[in-house]
Amino acid sequence: MVETNADKILAEAVRQSNKIEEDIKVNPSKYRVLTGDRPTGRLHIGHYFGSLQNRVRLSKMGVQTMILIADYQVLTDHDAFDKISQNTKQLVIDYLAAGIEPGENVMIYPHSYIPEANQLMVPFLALVSNSELSRNPTVKDEIAKSELKVINAGMYTYPVHQAVDILFCKGNVVPVGKDQLPHLEIARTIARRFNDKFCKDREPVFPEPHALLAKTPMIMGLDGSAKMSKSLGNTIMLSATEDETAKLIKKAKTDQERHITYDPVNRPEVANLLRIISLCTGEAPEAIAERIGDGGGGMLKSTLTEALNEHLRPLRTRRAELEQQPEYIRKVLFEGVEKARAIAQTTLDEVRAAMNMVI
Repeated sequence: MVETNADKILAEAVRQSNKIEEDIKVNPSKYRVLTGDRPTGRLHIGHYFGSLQNRVRLSKMGVQTMILIADYQVLTDHDAFDKISQNTKQLVIDYLAAGIEPGENVMIYPHSYIPEANQLMVPFLALVSNSELSRNPTVKDEIAKSELKVINAGMYTYPVHQAVDILFCKGNVVPVGKDQLPHLEIARTIARRFNDKFCKDREPVFPEPHALLAKTPMIMGLDGSAKMSKSLGNTIMLSATEDETAKLIKKAKTDQERHITYDPVNRPEVANLLRIISLCTGEAPEAIAERIGDGGGGMLKSTLTEALNEHLRPLRTRRAELEQQPEYIRKVLFEGVEKARAIAQTTLDEVRAAMNMVI
């Protein structure tokens, strides 16, 4: 089999990710993580197990963690701009309830409030070609999923905006799934080209960021056919009540076989539910399947309901408390904005100096 360029990029990303994971344990202060979400709604258990828990882990290890709320990016492929403010605050509530602790080392902010960072868009756009953006596989996928009749330019340029988000704070680690590697490669390319073009006789301005690849397997939706997604309606929201969670799990797809086994290839829907139980309890999926045995889909679903509700109970209690503290949520955001803007201003000053634009 011929190894493609994508295969080489993935192999190198895996190697670097494993190396970084080991080094973070010893030297957490060397790293600055950039991560975040678009404010298109509240978060679900796919976000929680796939990324939120990892953010909490890294921040508690002492890694500086920048959590971006990508509100501008909602404009590229969503018509939910009337809910951006509300959704932004709900994201913060989800973050805090999951265990994120804002402070000197952890900042939460919307990128529309960081004008100094957004000024990097013009010089960054000058470093990439139209063809590089249009053939980005993640952009193609996003365009296909958006079902937009007219594709706005923001759909093509948002990998550059993501590069801005990563590079303004000199983030050197970005937790991503394999499907996001093409976007990260754009950021790496822009950093490299900027340094090569403008920093020949000075210290490079930007580090080339590396991926920290997710260890948790992708959480499939309750329909068993696609990744858990708000737009597909196959999710369990973190804000759902225990009764709502039970009702949603009852509708989850399994299969016709009564005896429960962990077989991801031949029984993907059952395997997915077993994995979620495993993420809640720490027990191996195979052991859970053996324990359920001939209990069938009914026992599988009741086991999942009990495990998930038990696991999320502290988060949901904290979430309900935070819902009653709107001023605290605003305080968290504005403190994050203040710190992020200070970082962005320093970087913008360095960029102007490198491009001979200081007056």
